[in-house]
Amino acid sequence: MDNINFKLPKIYEKFLKEIKGSDGFSIENTGVILYEEEDLPERNLTYEVFEYEPEFFMIGQDGDLAFFIKKDSDDTIYKNDLGTLGSLEMEKLSSDIYKFIEYAKEHYDDM
Repeated sequence: MDNINFKLPKIYEKFLKEIKGSDGFSIENTGVILYEEEDLPERNLTYEVFEYEPEFFMIGQDGDLAFFIKKDSDDTIYKNDLGTLGSLEMEKLSSDIYKFIEYAKEHYDDM
């Protein structure tokens, strides 16, 4: 992927290819949006992820709650509040992006 200087997890990379050309992937009835590949660098710059969580890369969000992968690591998905980046530890949510989508459908609702 252009503009990214680390290796993306394989399952996540497959997911990005599947949603290519969309305006992001909205998880039905949850409020969670997963960014399309071309939006990833801008979103990470906007929220200064590189400065506050240099080991992580933001892949989506639900309001102030953001979802991340760890750079040069496995497919684990993490979450953290955008207002606490760098001060609270990342919380593991699921082992890969597809399991995260199922998790989000069960645990988040779009109110």
